[in-house]
Amino acid sequence: MTYHSTRDESHRASLSTTLQQGLAPDGGLFVPSSFPDLSPSDFEGLDTPAPIAHRLLRPFADAALADSLDAICRDTYGFPVPLTDVGRRTAVLELFHGPTAAFKDVGARFLASSLSVLNDAADEPVTILVATSGDTGAAVAAAFWKKPNVEVIVLYPKGKVSDRQEQQLTGWSHNVQTVAVRGVFDDCQRLVKDAFQNDWWQSNKRLSSANSINVGRLLPQMTYYAAASLWHWRDTGRAPNVIVPSGNLGNVLACLYARRCGLPIGEVVLATNANRPVTHFLETGEYRAFETKETLATAMDVGNPSNMERLRHHWPDVDALRDAVTARRIDDTAIRRQIERGPKAWDTVWDPHTATAVEARENLDPNDERDWILVATAHPAKFPEVVDPLIGRAVDVPPPLADVIARSRPAPEIDPSLDALREVAGHA
Repeated sequence: MTYHSTRDESHRASLSTTLQQGLAPDGGLFVPSSFPDLSPSDFEGLDTPAPIAHRLLRPFADAALADSLDAICRDTYGFPVPLTDVGRRTAVLELFHGPTAAFKDVGARFLASSLSVLNDAADEPVTILVATSGDTGAAVAAAFWKKPNVEVIVLYPKGKVSDRQEQQLTGWSHNVQTVAVRGVFDDCQRLVKDAFQNDWWQSNKRLSSANSINVGRLLPQMTYYAAASLWHWRDTGRAPNVIVPSGNLGNVLACLYARRCGLPIGEVVLATNANRPVTHFLETGEYRAFETKETLATAMDVGNPSNMERLRHHWPDVDALRDAVTARRIDDTAIRRQIERGPKAWDTVWDPHTATAVEARENLDPNDERDWILVATAHPAKFPEVVDPLIGRAVDVPPPLADVIARSRPAPEIDPSLDALREVAGHA
């Protein structure tokens, strides 16, 4: 299989090349040029995430990764991703049991393992440049920490992530450099994209990215949708519908990719926070960026989501995109309400991001008798300043998260400019 740019289909590359380049040469995003035609029967005898991932991703890999793919998938799923029934024909896919307690651990670990294989004998290290609105940076840092022949620079918007997220982002050393940018997430994302087009960066660094602009993040994220849909299909004989909290759109795009490959997935609903770019586009048919609005669901505070370029590439007609996915915009009042009532109404403590999915589920027609999976993207302990007062107690912190917090140290701060970033990169 090859991958081509969203901007010029003549720019084609193998998976190994796309993982290492991150962006296409023209600044576009790599997308698969085709999708395998699979069915549940192709996964018979495969019950756990790692072998399901191996089967699904086999057609997407090239020769350089084929022999290592099974080991990469086993390393990716070094933790469980349980599907928990919470009643009312609703299950929760818990993606927060990894080392940084967020769904992005899956994609980051896959990418780290893949790049370790591909760069094992390289003369110079690959530099992973990543922007984060909260969870991505910590997941990437954890996945690549102390990996040989790789360095990581993580950019996050100073003051725009939760205190605990900042502690996670700054709890690293060795080959990981975290940088606080005086701006919003979109400033961080712009710096990453600009660096990929900049002569100095191209001449002095072997750049790659671990954001969801890298297709190597999206492909492994397909695999937990594959596993969850197969588990549900085998238990009930029905294809589940899925509600995905999403800001930069990578997670929901992975769900759509999994469905495109033939996995038994029904309707896909995107639950977003008060930021408007996605819902505005689906409502009006006109896309434009918005100024980023700060919300309780900080990791979804995105005014110009990068993966909209991929969505519009695959579904250039807005009516076709409306058929592929619907979106629900959830404000902070609803997020607070769902967190507060979660222990009694669902016997579950929600984080602010998953709470958007819960609100979208409760806003469905009361007569809706379909089966639904809510995607739980982060552990509630990552947001104590929001969650603890609403539920009246402190949420227990998972041990891996506590270990990172204990290592936290101040990060250097820069203005959102390539010159300032270059100064930091010189010491990375």
